[in-house]
Amino acid sequence: MSTAVRDALEAALVRIDDPTSDGRVTYTKVYTERARAEADAADARAKVGVSLSPLDGWVISVKDLFDVAGETTTAGSSILRNRPPATVDAPVIARLRGAGAVIVGKTNMSEFAFSGIGINPHFGTPGNAADKSRVPGGSSSGAGVSVAEGTARMGLGTDTGGSIRIPAALNGCVGFKPTANRISKTGAFPLSYALDSIGPLAKTVADCAATDAVLAGEEPWTLDPAPIAGLRFGIPRGRLFGQMEPEVEKAFEASVAKLGKAGARITEVSIEDLLQDLADAMAKAPFVAIEAAAVHAEWLEDRARDFDPRVLARIRIGAKALASDYIRLVNKRAELILRMRDRLADIDAMILPTTPIRAPKIFDLIASDDQFWAANGLVLRNTTVGNIFDFCGASLPCQPAKGLPIGFMMTALAGQDRRLLRMAAGVEALFQG
Repeated sequence: MSTAVRDALEAALVRIDDPTSDGRVTYTKVYTERARAEADAADARAKVGVSLSPLDGWVISVKDLFDVAGETTTAGSSILRNRPPATVDAPVIARLRGAGAVIVGKTNMSEFAFSGIGINPHFGTPGNAADKSRVPGGSSSGAGVSVAEGTARMGLGTDTGGSIRIPAALNGCVGFKPTANRISKTGAFPLSYALDSIGPLAKTVADCAATDAVLAGEEPWTLDPAPIAGLRFGIPRGRLFGQMEPEVEKAFEASVAKLGKAGARITEVSIEDLLQDLADAMAKAPFVAIEAAAVHAEWLEDRARDFDPRVLARIRIGAKALASDYIRLVNKRAELILRMRDRLADIDAMILPTTPIRAPKIFDLIASDDQFWAANGLVLRNTTVGNIFDFCGASLPCQPAKGLPIGFMMTALAGQDRRLLRMAAGVEALFQG
């Protein structure tokens, strides 16, 4: 009998437990025995030619904010450690199990998913897969590292302001953020009720597409890469292109040149007025901070000393907002989404660097609040636009052969998920060719 799945799992477990790696920081929980049973079951199915889905036998990781029956969901925080265990799996976990996936463990994350950096003072900080001295990106930090290092074929993450696409970009893998309401968020500890979305990090666009179909409860589909010739890409130059590292700028412009040479129609599209209106609307408090303040109201003050101080600071900004501020912001967001849909009607996707910088050093950001806030703002800047304006989005690696990973982001209007995945598969093939 073939033991391909069990062998892949055992290789992952060895890598996680290797003392020279930080696997036990990347993972907050490892399901050794259950995963072995799931792997053996997948191998037994394969022997008789039975497959539950295209994901059958994949060794995967899941972010530590998804409910797994029988254990407490900590969401990267010490505050939740003593909460009652979950009684049932989150629907996305149940769907992955039903698809035959082998869950090797739960991955580390920024506390309460509220940072694009990935530093966690409670459970430790996973080192970037390309350079252990550098941040992994957040908030799905362990998910990105697990995929890039090969201990998981797919890492299940969440994205509220870039938390899938940022670690994908900084670790050198693919991250897909679906339209927010495409996939059930039940059983996932919330950061923002309106902006949260659930999606995969993987090595390929095809693996992201296969996972997305399972998560959305859809039938498997064949991902045919879209031909590049004739695709209409818009570049939103302006504030989203400021403060870019030269290496990021060079990699992005080289990628744009490849697309142009392959026949893509590339234009510049100005969204500066929409971004300014958004900035004005969120001057008192960001959307995510206001909703996070509602999520954490129960323990915001009583457990203040148990928070990561940098997470607490952002939540407190939201707690100062009035109900009238929030209602106006909700209405303004709805208006801006409609205006953005009109603005982008003649393009297939916007393209831009996922993050304007590569992964900074962990020590520098732990040691300096100023450096932390500057880096956090930069890595979240480009991706957050997609959550506020209700886009779907994908980050693809586009760095040269050597050097720290750099992400190339494609983003499209709500509901165009499968079309975006087809375009991303075409771009991926071009970049790899």
